[in-house]
Amino acid sequence: MPTLVVAEKPSVARDFAAALPGSFKGSKDKTSLEGEDYVITWAVGHLVGLADPDAYDPKLKKWRYADLPIVPEKFKLVPNDDRAKKQLSAIHKLMAREDVEDVINACDAGREGELIFAYVYETAKKKKPVRRLWLSSMTRKAIESAFGDLRPGEEMESLEAAARSRSEADWVVGMNATRAASIRLRASFDGAVSLGRVQTPTLALIARREEEIRAFVPEPYWLVAGDFAASGERLYSGRYMGGKRIKEDEAAKIVEEAREQPGLITKLEKKEETEKPQMLYDLTSLQRHANTRHGFSARRTLSAAQKLYEEHKALTYPRTNSRFLTGDMAPDIKPIAELVGHNPQYRKGAEYVQALDKLPLGKVINDAKVEDHHAIIPTKSEHDLSRMGADELKIYDLVAKRFLAIFHPDAVFERTRVETTVAEHVFRTSGRVLVVAGWRSVYGEEVDSPDKPEEDSGGNQLLPKLDQGEEVETRSVESLRKETQPPRRFTEASLLAAMETAGKEIEDAELREAMKDSGIGTPATRASTIELLLGREYIEREGRALHATEKGVQVIRLLGAHPLTSPELTGDWERRLALIERGEDSRPA
Repeated sequence: MPTLVVAEKPSVARDFAAALPGSFKGSKDKTSLEGEDYVITWAVGHLVGLADPDAYDPKLKKWRYADLPIVPEKFKLVPNDDRAKKQLSAIHKLMAREDVEDVINACDAGREGELIFAYVYETAKKKKPVRRLWLSSMTRKAIESAFGDLRPGEEMESLEAAARSRSEADWVVGMNATRAASIRLRASFDGAVSLGRVQTPTLALIARREEEIRAFVPEPYWLVAGDFAASGERLYSGRYMGGKRIKEDEAAKIVEEAREQPGLITKLEKKEETEKPQMLYDLTSLQRHANTRHGFSARRTLSAAQKLYEEHKALTYPRTNSRFLTGDMAPDIKPIAELVGHNPQYRKGAEYVQALDKLPLGKVINDAKVEDHHAIIPTKSEHDLSRMGADELKIYDLVAKRFLAIFHPDAVFERTRVETTVAEHVFRTSGRVLVVAGWRSVYGEEVDSPDKPEEDSGGNQLLPKLDQGEEVETRSVESLRKETQPPRRFTEASLLAAMETAGKEIEDAELREAMKDSGIGTPATRASTIELLLGREYIEREGRALHATEKGVQVIRLLGAHPLTSPELTGDWERRLALIERGEDSRPA
């Protein structure tokens, strides 16, 4: 008796058919693939959704304050459209077949995939026992292995509970808040005002930043810069260190007193600094880096990563929130490095990893930090770069290099700080030289430097050899007029970072990791949230920057301090959903 396999999309169903034993034949209505031991069918994303309010009571078709809040006692499910209705009917018929013994939920291994199947299964009249396929890689070997290690359906109860809670909470907040705001703001806006649990606090971040920029009044300040020469034309520059922002008359006085006066190197410190390899990618960190490095939108990065996972079988599951691997993956690290190294640009880094007697696993292995899926890494298969499109190549390159780099040693820099005194005024110079490339050798010159030159410290120069107590010539001294700058508009990279930490500015990777359960949305939904706000014309792209439109600013301004605009509140909801998913909290009745 065959087992029914429900995949999330047709392309994945075809991959299953290629990996499973026996041959498969397409059905006449093109809704399934029939084999001797398996019948494979598919959803096309979400086939079923929560019904609109008027499905509960026709009077709710009209939007009135008196009918709010709308909170169904039991949520009704309906097909999303005619195409979904047809495919749903086909799945239900297959499920009801007498010869079908059981069902495998083979939808995407995550919260949304669980919900897609749960709604399809709930709407079926005939139920069969369910097992769960859990995949983190779409290679043939991974598919065969996963079909040999199916999970009991009961193991997924917590994940399903979190998925349903998310769906129902979004419905309640979206339906009620959208109606309430649209009625209230009718005089200010044509049509409905769309609000939601995730989109509204995200819009609030962007709109409030826009308000800060509009309200900003620049203030002038002055810096004093000096150029110095030690004997033998050893040139360097420095900045007056009496204060970052000084007034014009004070700057003019320093210039007058220091000009053409001899200088003395009164302090010279050299310090070794180490820089650890960057952590492996989860989806959000990959989207941030791709935006910073290549200008990719979050959606564009996810699309490329998804193709690399599904079509090219070159990367593991992309919609992950973990930056670690599990202990049982340790034996695969060197074989994966070898396969990555088959492409010449990665060969040197791969050979280093393969030659290690002992891998530095403490950087990457942490079972406690992996829930549904591990970090995004290359798969244990051949990777044919010639078949990849331009976007896929760039995303693959980021992931492959990050994977190889993390097994390399720290980069080592020599940091030099120099203080030059001229007429009792102290100028500071800072320089940094790479001594040991370490993990940076994987990237060559292209690696993004986390270093930001300090405006008052003489930047990060390549310095000549200098000695403390050495006299120098002051070649020039000048005052530089500057202006204070408004807050920067969000890029997708900085917005994703803010969403991940519920609006808190946290750059430290480990601290960000600790806040993951309390962010706005999830790695899988943040890209679609940004696109939704763009589609609603609440925000616009301007180059790499995102800015709130007048409409977006007005919505947040009129909502004021409403809790729905609070990143902390939605972050707390996400934390609660994560607890439900782990079975550490119960789903509200």
